[in-house]
Amino acid sequence: MKISVVVPAFNEEKLIGGTLHSIKAAMSAFDTLDWQSELIVCDNNSTDATAELSRAAGAQVVFEPINQIGRARNSGAAAATGDWLIFVDADSHPSPELLADVASAIQSGKCLAGGSTVQIDGPFLLATLFVGVWNLVSRIQKVGTWLLYFL
Repeated sequence: MKISVVVPAFNEEKLIGGTLHSIKAAMSAFDTLDWQSELIVCDNNSTDATAELSRAAGAQVVFEPINQIGRARNSGAAAATGDWLIFVDADSHPSPELLADVASAIQSGKCLAGGSTVQIDGPFLLATLFVGVWNLVSRIQKVGTWLLYFL
C-alpha cells in the first residue's frame, strides 16, 4: 500500500514548515503498517519561499501556475504515485491518531473517500460558532467538508 499526502499551497512560507513537520510526524502511522508514503506540495504560483521551504523539509514540490485550489489539488494528485490520496491544507496540523484512523478506514475495505471535522484555534467566536454548526450538520447529513469549497 502506498499513501500520497498532497498539500496545495499558495504563499504559505510562514506556516508551511510547521505544517510539513506535523504531517511527517502523522505519516508515521503508515510506517507502523509497513506502508509506503510520499509527501507532495503543490506550489500554486507562490511569490514567497513556499516551494524552497517545502523542498528543504523533504517534500516533493510540483508547480501549478494558475491560482485555483482545485487546480493545485489536481496538479498534486497528478504527480502522486500512491494508491490513496490524502489532501491536507497548508495551514493544518494532522495528528498521528488522525492518520491512524484513516489507515483503519482504508483497511476496513468500506471506505471510498472521507472528510474531517474542523477545529478553530483561538478566540474567534463567530468562526468557532460557524465551524461548530458546519461540523454538526456534516455529521448528521454525512456531507463531506469538501462542500465548503462550493459555498
